[in-house]
Amino acid sequence: MNPDTIKELLLYSLTFNYVILIIWFSVFSLAHDWMYRLHNRWFSLSTETFNALHYASMALYKIGIILLNIAPLVALWLVF
Repeated sequence: MNPDTIKELLLYSLTFNYVILIIWFSVFSLAHDWMYRLHNRWFSLSTETFNALHYASMALYKIGIILLNIAPLVALWLVF
């Protein structure tokens, strides 16, 4: 596999993951009450706990994107 193919794959992966993150944040902010009611059927969570879990999960997902997509892509751009 040549470096250009890997760069292209990482760019597609980066785009896909950021689209997921944007959709997640959009649904969370625009349909918060619906999501809370949906999750509250299974788990007894307060609103503050629900919000904290989602924000922490989004932050963890974003860190994963940075470590697994952006960092290798920048390294490849610097080397090749």
